[in-house]
Amino acid sequence: MEPSKVYFTNLRTTPSSNLLDKMERVVKRAGIAGIDFQKQFVAIKIHFGEPGNLAYIRPNYAARMANIIRELGGKPFLTDCNTLYSGRRANAVDHLKSAMENGFNPISAQCDVIIADGLKGTECREIEINGEYCKAPKIGSAIADADVIITMNHFKGHEQTGFGGALKNLGMGCASVAGKLELHGASQPKIDRDHCKGCNICVKHCRHEAIHLDENRKAVIDYNKCVGCGQCVALCQYDGAVLASWDTSENLNCKIAEYTKAVLLDKPHFHISFIMNVSPECDCWNHNDAAIVPDLGIAASFDPVALDKACADLVINAPTLQTDNCLSKKHPHEHLEGADKFHIIHPDTNWQAGLEHAEKIGIGTQEYELITV
Repeated sequence: MEPSKVYFTNLRTTPSSNLLDKMERVVKRAGIAGIDFQKQFVAIKIHFGEPGNLAYIRPNYAARMANIIRELGGKPFLTDCNTLYSGRRANAVDHLKSAMENGFNPISAQCDVIIADGLKGTECREIEINGEYCKAPKIGSAIADADVIITMNHFKGHEQTGFGGALKNLGMGCASVAGKLELHGASQPKIDRDHCKGCNICVKHCRHEAIHLDENRKAVIDYNKCVGCGQCVALCQYDGAVLASWDTSENLNCKIAEYTKAVLLDKPHFHISFIMNVSPECDCWNHNDAAIVPDLGIAASFDPVALDKACADLVINAPTLQTDNCLSKKHPHEHLEGADKFHIIHPDTNWQAGLEHAEKIGIGTQEYELITV
């Protein structure tokens, strides 16, 4: 396979070229105009940020991207799926409020927001890929129904996958709540009896009649019938239905690759990553720790695998910030150029496994040519 082209621009500006202009220049040089956007519904997949976390991509960038797509004839919308864990993005009402609070609204971001998997995270399409880990990934309906997929990715560390970039934004971010359970869970869900309120919602909505209430009005799962779809976890508002155990980092990254394949299947797609505020953990927390490397730039490509590999290499080859951050505390007075900073921070993770599996199943290649714009 030929190396994929990854286009990169640093963050230096001039009075005639600000960061928004540079972003537009790099995506146009990367060839985004080659996609047929005419009258197409375009999902701009972005992370809206858990309120309190300030490392997410600024809505100004989303506004410029939406304008580029409209100028090319498309119908863009900003989107994300609900979270598996409890927080301010676990249902569409709270999720929309959080997005608006962080500036992703028709005024600041100049684009409407759609929560892709609906009110309670149950609106999804099962897309058959017959993968090694996932046979039919459960993708948020609005994303599955879109004609074109564009991702805007905040490249940073992640406590379970090593780092989060294009594949993470696609594979995990586009999964419905039940899909996220399949990605995370190493086994079927369980009932936390202390939290179960006996509301009966899981019983009513279990498609396989695998749940009933016992004499104490506590939910009980019949594991002979349970298929591990995660509908009960998606619907429970009291943390009564929860994950039984977490999957390994290697398996999780491979599952994310397969979910990415399902999202992109038979669709034009394009990806842009922002290597800024490279925090050690994900934007799903309601806080962000200090950045570990300087802000490096913006990169874009049609190939999400090559894009992630290029961004990882840029961070690995960058010096660590000699400020008070998690890396400088572990390695004072060391700049760590060439060191795998993600593995140092999260030694139990294996981000390489996801890129290798993504390459194996035909999403893209780790071989890339970095073109500076």
